[in-house]
Amino acid sequence: MFSNRNHAKAYVSLGSNLGDRGGNLLLAVRGMMEAALCVTRLSSIYETEPVSEVEQAPFLNMVAEVGSPLPTPEQVMARLLRIEYLLGRTRDVKDGPRTIDLDLLLYADIENHTEFLTLPHPRMHERRFVLEPLVEIAPRVMHPTLKRTAMELLESSEDQTAVKRWCP
Repeated sequence: MFSNRNHAKAYVSLGSNLGDRGGNLLLAVRGMMEAALCVTRLSSIYETEPVSEVEQAPFLNMVAEVGSPLPTPEQVMARLLRIEYLLGRTRDVKDGPRTIDLDLLLYADIENHTEFLTLPHPRMHERRFVLEPLVEIAPRVMHPTLKRTAMELLESSEDQTAVKRWCP
């Protein structure tokens, strides 16, 4: 267990495919800063195919690095859920369209399996729309259970969905 939260880094995936997708991402980053999360780096924004059985518009995705001082992983997740709520996120349809989606991917080397929070994110290593922006800002960050870097996970990914830098 990583005990020193003063030097910990966490990574958050941001996604939007409803309304002003780019504006929603920026509002979410602002919301993270207003929630006392120290955003230290942001990836580029990528346009990505939805990974869902539900017919919907393409997503814009990015990853934010959050640095110290960090609240506990549960507190980070609670703040992310509040930001989703404030930005109009509803959960009517599983994997359906959304104004904003915020996922806590990694929090230092912590592994957590509770009803409220699973760390690392259970599907991050399977999703190119997460790995591409993560590799852009933290290619050597280590997945604590798979013991592989983000770059290694991307290189071995079987996900063939389209992920390209967004140029509005």
